[in-house]
Amino acid sequence: MRKSSIHIDVTLDQQNIPEEISWHASDNPGQVETTKSFALSFWDSENSAIMRIDLWTKDMLVGEMKRFFLQSLGGMNETLQSATNDQEWYEEVEKTIKKLAERLQKEEASGQH
Repeated sequence: MRKSSIHIDVTLDQQNIPEEISWHASDNPGQVETTKSFALSFWDSENSAIMRIDLWTKDMLVGEMKRFFLQSLGGMNETLQSATNDQEWYEEVEKTIKKLAERLQKEEASGQH
């Protein structure tokens, strides 16, 4: 059996707020990636509940967070579609994503975010 791992490092400031987030995968040794945000979710089937870790650096802009959220939601929607083949759910979530994306575009165009 083959194993793979992902290692995440978070550098905190004096107030324990993330300043830097980096990660690397055992499948790609020597290559370290940096990011401003990550969201990690686990399904606890025993309790039928999600366990989450969401972190972002203090220099991440509000507009970047909104874009990150929308793209994450879109990715989860693609996962839902491929795992369940439930087109109705997929389309309903897709409508919400499109509506929020249009709102974000307006905010960015007006300079508010």
